[in-house]
Amino acid sequence: MITGKNYIGNQLSALGTKTYKTFNPKLNIENSLIFFEASEQEIEQAVSLASKAFDVYKNTSGEKKATFLNAIADEILALGDLLIETYMSESGLPEGRAKGERGRTIGQLRAFATLVAEGSWVEATIDTADLTRSPIPKQDIRKMLIPLGPTVVFGASNFPLAYSTAGGDTASALAAGCPVIVKSHPMHAGTGELISYAINKAVTKTGMPNGVFSNLNSAGIEVGVQLVKHPKVKAVGFTGSIKGGRALLDIASNRSEPIPVFAEMGSINPVIVLPEAITTKGAELAKTYAKSITTGTGQFCTNPGLILGIKGASLDNFITALSEEIVKIEPSCMLHPTIIGNYEQNRSNAMQQTGLSVTAEFDDTIAINHARQTITTVEGETFLKNKTLHQEIFGPYSMVVQCKDIEQLTIIINSLEGQLTGTIISHDKEVIAYDTVINALKNRVGRIIFNGIPTGVEVCPAMVHGGPYPASTDSRFTAVGTNSIKRWVRPFSYQSWPDILLPDALKNKNPLNISRLIDGIHTNHTI
Repeated sequence: MITGKNYIGNQLSALGTKTYKTFNPKLNIENSLIFFEASEQEIEQAVSLASKAFDVYKNTSGEKKATFLNAIADEILALGDLLIETYMSESGLPEGRAKGERGRTIGQLRAFATLVAEGSWVEATIDTADLTRSPIPKQDIRKMLIPLGPTVVFGASNFPLAYSTAGGDTASALAAGCPVIVKSHPMHAGTGELISYAINKAVTKTGMPNGVFSNLNSAGIEVGVQLVKHPKVKAVGFTGSIKGGRALLDIASNRSEPIPVFAEMGSINPVIVLPEAITTKGAELAKTYAKSITTGTGQFCTNPGLILGIKGASLDNFITALSEEIVKIEPSCMLHPTIIGNYEQNRSNAMQQTGLSVTAEFDDTIAINHARQTITTVEGETFLKNKTLHQEIFGPYSMVVQCKDIEQLTIIINSLEGQLTGTIISHDKEVIAYDTVINALKNRVGRIIFNGIPTGVEVCPAMVHGGPYPASTDSRFTAVGTNSIKRWVRPFSYQSWPDILLPDALKNKNPLNISRLIDGIHTNHTI
């Protein structure tokens, strides 16, 4: 079923001469299948096909899009063990993680299906006419959200399913009415092709226009750059490094017609442990956070890479306990030799910084491509002066910053770059006295957590997975949850338009029976 070819719409194609293979980090060998990088001709074919498909797909009803999204979920499930086995061979991740991520992927698709089938997400707004108003008559104006157009989605390295070919970006863009061209991640190209097969099977079964989905292979950056530069591409979704996301943002901004890039990038996810909390439950917190730091070998964008506390005996005890707990956990495999190479390099660079102390490092023999979990600590003043210590280390690594007082803690929070999450650990009502800390943290993050861990991102309407730059390129949007659909749409108004020519969402009789804002009142009534 895996051919190594590109999907140009529903057709397999291998016109390019550049090939590559995926890698099994567990076995430390290349996988046997050969993949063909998309050629310039194939890129042009995929984008042109998507542009033609958009003319039809943008007007597809919510009910039909819901059927399509549910069919994708069904076809992914129908791939069975082959998908799980391929996922594991290309990522080094265990079977439980593979099946869990498949479940999340399917859940996302079905959540968007439910959203578009109901229909109110388009935010239909109607201001009825008052032609007798003086001195200027009021015109009938009606607004709703409409899709942007063909969208390029970059697969993520750390989530071969949930953030990749049929992940949240693709599911939300398709739900919005945008055809999707996926630039498959080279580390899991086989997994991507299987998912692409499932999506195109759903395209055929539900009668969607050919070209509503394409999947292009690429070992390097060339294909992605060409896609973002293409004038018929109207938006980009990306999950990955700050360097990669920023490069795409710059390319898109420098086009003759700039387009939005919705990139979710780096984050160290600060955790603030308040004094009473660390005194009363330091040992418990150490166990909890040792597990959080090492879950998925630390390869989560919400990994707690920075822990902030007030210097003293209780914080010292916590650092000791955390250091003891983390080395009890058996090291696990990272996604690829390149990723563990970057982890080791970045970890080594941090450990060489003046004033940094290593309090824990797994020092027994480990298997190839497995990561050594590490805990370090540093004084608050040193952290403030050295921006190198502020950077994300992607892997099972966390730094404890010992602040001299609450004032310095607040200054440190304000000095941080934008983050996806921030966490407050409090004992009972202790947090009430720390409003300056809370307000500082709110200014730096997209999601604030109380007495929990940042790892794990619930897929729900209230979730915000984003934050001030460089956590994301636009903090007004989320990359997870049903509200992520709003990245791929724009508001559009009809003025004094004949009712018969209006889209159903804006017609007087409200044939979709959706909730609308009519003259300032939310209702599903007719006009």
